[in-house]
Amino acid sequence: MRLALLRDTERRRNFKLRHYPLPILVDTETADRAWTATVELAERFQLSLYDAAYLELALRRKLPLATLDAVLIRAAKASGATVLPT
Repeated sequence: MRLALLRDTERRRNFKLRHYPLPILVDTETADRAWTATVELAERFQLSLYDAAYLELALRRKLPLATLDAVLIRAAKASGATVLPT
């Protein structure tokens, strides 16, 4: 039964992805900042490089950040980034 539910859920998710695709854009500046601004944010706020990369991108592009991670939320707010409400 559980496998059948999983398959049904997977089918619905795949349908949505195929019929309502999100635009995927490559940010070419991220690589240039990976060992500068991103590392600085990671060290300053004790973030993983993964989280720091999202924060750097949000700050640079002036985009809101969506996360449930408390450490990343604090770092974003301290940096002046907008955090979407949960």
